[in-house]
Amino acid sequence: MLENREGQKIPQVSFRARTDSDWKTLTSDELFKGKTVVVFSLPGAFTPTCSSTHVPRYNELAPAFFANGVDRIVCISVNDAFVMNEWARTQECGNVLMVPDGNGEFTGKMGMLVDKTELGFGKRSWRYSMLVKDGTIEKMFIEPEKPGDPFEVSDADTLLNHINPKAKKPDQVAILTREGCGYCAKAKALLKELGYVFSEVSLDHSDRSRVVGAITGRGTVPQVFINGKHIGGLEDLQRWSKKAA
Repeated sequence: MLENREGQKIPQVSFRARTDSDWKTLTSDELFKGKTVVVFSLPGAFTPTCSSTHVPRYNELAPAFFANGVDRIVCISVNDAFVMNEWARTQECGNVLMVPDGNGEFTGKMGMLVDKTELGFGKRSWRYSMLVKDGTIEKMFIEPEKPGDPFEVSDADTLLNHINPKAKKPDQVAILTREGCGYCAKAKALLKELGYVFSEVSLDHSDRSRVVGAITGRGTVPQVFINGKHIGGLEDLQRWSKKAA
């Protein structure tokens, strides 16, 4: 039975990490003392749910967490420092501190160390998240104890909603472009002027029309999407921005 440790102090351990090819020791006090910290833990680096959803969404919502009093976001996994660093290099995790719990000491003291021998993983962390204030666990979201790798409550949105149900989440903005497109450059400039951080998908000439047509029903770029809504090309974006002002 996995124990909810709300109200308890965080375990005192030392994490062995590597920075700039040198070993570095991080203590629990360095991570948590005097700080409000969001922590999420997961079964392993490079695993599907962890890489596609768990880590990227915490990274994406980091500005909202920081705006609501969180000082640091920490991901803890029972992996060694080399694996965690290589995983971090391939992940969207610039706002997340990736902490290796190589020996499972922290996870074990949290009561979250589980046996994944059937997968060839050995001892790993159960998936959970928590809000820690000055070293004391204020809130925990522990995934239900059932077969497989449940991912229902330890997600970033659930924890942010606990901190502030009305928290303003970052807008999700993407733009389809091609190299050398003047209209694309103007659309990107307008998005920046409006204060949006966007992801750009640059298409080459060989498949641009097919991709754009399949996604938008149109044949030209740029094509802008904001929070799941297809805004359209440059002129559409200009009109939309005036209405949204």
